Amino acid sequence: MAHIEVRNVRKVYRRDKLEISVLDGLSLDVASGEYVALMGPSGSGKTTLLNLIGGIDQPTSGAVMVDGVDTSKLTTKALAKWRSRNVGFIFQLYNLMPVLTAQQNVELPLLLVKMSGKERKERAKHALDIVGLGDRADHFPRQLSGGQEQRVAIARAIVTDPSLILADEPTGDLDRVAGEEILALLAKLNSEFGKTILMVTHDPHAAERASRMVHLDKGVLSAAGV
Repeated sequence: MAHIEVRNVRKVYRRDKLEISVLDGLSLDVASGEYVALMGPSGSGKTTLLNLIGGIDQPTSGAVMVDGVDTSKLTTKALAKWRSRNVGFIFQLYNLMPVLTAQQNVELPLLLVKMSGKERKERAKHALDIVGLGDRADHFPRQLSGGQEQRVAIARAIVTDPSLILADEPTGDLDRVAGEEILALLAKLNSEFGKTILMVTHDPHAAERASRMVHLDKGVLSAAGV
């Protein structure tokens, strides 16, 4: 069974009487453990699709299933719980809390899960070790490089051990060297830890790291990419 099943999804935003169609009858399957790069020009609907799959947004019509769960059928509370357990988000901007240490930033998603403070610290330390920053646990974001901040953000994304990682331009704000480190880390999460990854990117070099490339343009997937 496909890990992600997107079926005939339309997404329309309404502003006053104006309707803006972002996705138009889009269907996509992503198998469990697959690493897919989603490419396309700005405004093509890539981030919208990522948000629909991650349960941040809901389709105007059609269905999005993740491991057999139709997220549009969940209540707001159930959806938040499902998201915290099953999906890890990585963004172009790291969205770290500047007043918290790397360790404390990584612990944040675990506050939604019932566990002791000791277990929370151990889980966060393990996640930081995976991304190679176990020795930076007590550093604040301002004391880290951009690449290190993104690695903290990745540790935060994987600390709940989600099966799905959604990455939106994860190397977009980094130089080539730091970007390469992040791409290598994503490849490791896919190959060694079996994470399903869907990555939005403008960079053909980054997309080459994925096992499959999908092209989205004007809300429609190109035939070559499906």
